[in-house]
Amino acid sequence: MLWACVPAYAHEMTPTYPRFEISYVEGVVRTKLRLFNKRSDVQFYEISVYDKDFNPVAFATPRRVLQLPHLSSTQFEVFVRKEDLDRIVYICTESKLQKAETVRTVITSRICSKIQNG
Repeated sequence: MLWACVPAYAHEMTPTYPRFEISYVEGVVRTKLRLFNKRSDVQFYEISVYDKDFNPVAFATPRRVLQLPHLSSTQFEVFVRKEDLDRIVYICTESKLQKAETVRTVITSRICSKIQNG
């Protein structure tokens, strides 16, 4: 019952089931995602890519940590080697808090999109 009284604030990432497409680099595929920040206490989000067991998978992106003000959104791309495409299951973003803000109780949020293969 306590959770019913506490508002939930997080961030949103779309699409929920992204698809990879051929990129301009041979042997590399890419996907585009959009991130929306609903949290007034967070401005930084880190991008990560995982396999089915949440082991990290190598990837590239222009910015691994995105700065995103409250109630704004940004689009970003994730690039992976074509040979790793069958291993990838999740693309995630996780809120990152500045050290000065950690004096109070803090809740981090992780949002993941599941890869749509095929």
